[in-house]
Amino acid sequence: MYRVGDYVYFENSSSNPYLIRRIEELNKTANGNVEAKVVCLFRRRDISANLNTLADSNASEENLWNHPSMLEQQKHQLKHRELFLSRQFESLPATHIRGKCNVTLLNETDVLTGYLEREDCFFYSLVFDPVQKTLLADQGEIRVGSKYQAEIPDKLDEVDSDSRVQEKLETKVWDPNNQLKDPQIDQFLVVARAVGTFARALDCSSSIRQPSLHMSAAAASRDITLFHAMDTLQKNGYDLAKAMSTLVPQGGPVLCRDEMEEWSASEAMLFEEALEKYGKDFNDIRQDFLPWKSLASVVQFYYMWKTTDRYIQQKRLKAAEADSKLKQVYIPTYTKPNPNQISAPGSKPGMNGATGYQKGLSCESCHTAQSQQWYAWGPPNMQCRLCASCWIYWKKYGGLKTPTQLEGEVQGMSPFTSSAGRAKLLAKNRQTFILQTTKLTRIARRVCQDILQSHRAARRPYASINANAVKAECAPTPINRNQVNQPRSTSALLGKRPFDNVSITYKDAVENSVHRSKLSHWLQAGGHSLSTNGRPFALGMRAATQSVIKRQKVSQGDAPNPVVFVATKDTRFVSKTSH
Repeated sequence: MYRVGDYVYFENSSSNPYLIRRIEELNKTANGNVEAKVVCLFRRRDISANLNTLADSNASEENLWNHPSMLEQQKHQLKHRELFLSRQFESLPATHIRGKCNVTLLNETDVLTGYLEREDCFFYSLVFDPVQKTLLADQGEIRVGSKYQAEIPDKLDEVDSDSRVQEKLETKVWDPNNQLKDPQIDQFLVVARAVGTFARALDCSSSIRQPSLHMSAAAASRDITLFHAMDTLQKNGYDLAKAMSTLVPQGGPVLCRDEMEEWSASEAMLFEEALEKYGKDFNDIRQDFLPWKSLASVVQFYYMWKTTDRYIQQKRLKAAEADSKLKQVYIPTYTKPNPNQISAPGSKPGMNGATGYQKGLSCESCHTAQSQQWYAWGPPNMQCRLCASCWIYWKKYGGLKTPTQLEGEVQGMSPFTSSAGRAKLLAKNRQTFILQTTKLTRIARRVCQDILQSHRAARRPYASINANAVKAECAPTPINRNQVNQPRSTSALLGKRPFDNVSITYKDAVENSVHRSKLSHWLQAGGHSLSTNGRPFALGMRAATQSVIKRQKVSQGDAPNPVVFVATKDTRFVSKTSH
């Protein structure tokens, strides 16, 4: 059962460690599923190397890792327990929850090694900003320790006198043992309210903000007017005549206004929006929403705003909204097998990689070779694996029990690391490959230039090529062995393809890798001699659109009949003389 405010594990990848989040809201979607609005917490592997160095320097200043009895392995594992809080929210499916954990704010009284003795325990002391890529100290730190204790002086004896100057230690603002009676003080406060109302009537800016008399009288009745009246009595020695003249000097009545009056309606709405986003973090409210206001002004306005009807109204709306939302959700235990699982429990040794990818490989973390269950870990080309206990440690804490070089490389794949660190690991996974064309394709590029038109196809890469025409151009012509010694006619040799007009030069045949069968066809079509300068004879001109049968290597299984290409005597003679 998971409730609002719980720290939980979320799984977004079968091979990566769990995400640690805090549930802020549980909402039911339109299709019936439950989504959790969560606050993101980041591990050391999620931030850059520069921020890790900054976190180490902060830990050394706080003497977190400098305990003499702490071992190096303990320091390594404690870094897996350190988290960084953020103000980033996201929505995740509740079905991805994989368990609860405990996250606390670190203070000086905590013993760090105690986190290693407890399962699923984490701590944080810094706040990470994913947008600005910065680490800051948490403002909500509880100041506990010897550095924050007040120095209490020794108690004076009864006979000793206090030699300290009281005026330097404190300032008296009211004396209850004055000569005035309570009715007299109340009458003076009424006069002070009346003077404040009259002063607002004379002030142009106040008349715009409080156009009616009732609003001006209500503003004059606020605490700032009463505090000013009582301070006036104290300064004038509780003399009513002097105090009256101080309220209304020669220049006109004194106007006292607090932060509620100084702030405009638009500024108040900005404050409410910032309070909804940041809570009571007044530094961020001032920095992001109200930079023209001072921090003291923002704090004073907050406590005055809590006394208004606006605050009570918003509090009721939030309570009604909270009642309509889910308070808790039940997620059953996740029992599906992990895709990185090498062998299933109970399988025989040696089956399905029960001893790893290869024999002799051990766990990358604890270096054991005996485990009932193994999981693939790290880059696939490195053939690394983890045992069952180390795999659970990796998923929960985002690291290995013992420091290794490979762990740092795997952690370098975080989304906030530099591109150089990511390329270092990606280079190990890259494999060289070659795209090699077949012989038929290379022949078709030369022989079927009128069909392929490679230059035009390069300018139009998405235009389709008529593959059937290319196959028909390069298709072989079967010749029966029994017909080898028979007289060769054009129709018998070429079938339906007429070669009455064929023109080809020997130079073209050699340069374009045209097979001897084509040369044989040319000779039988009427060509009895070749030109020495590479130009074709005028005899036997053919149209450019007509095609010539080309030779193609065909396997025995694919050919329906034996395919034989026989060169004529003239072809053999030309081949010998050309050499």
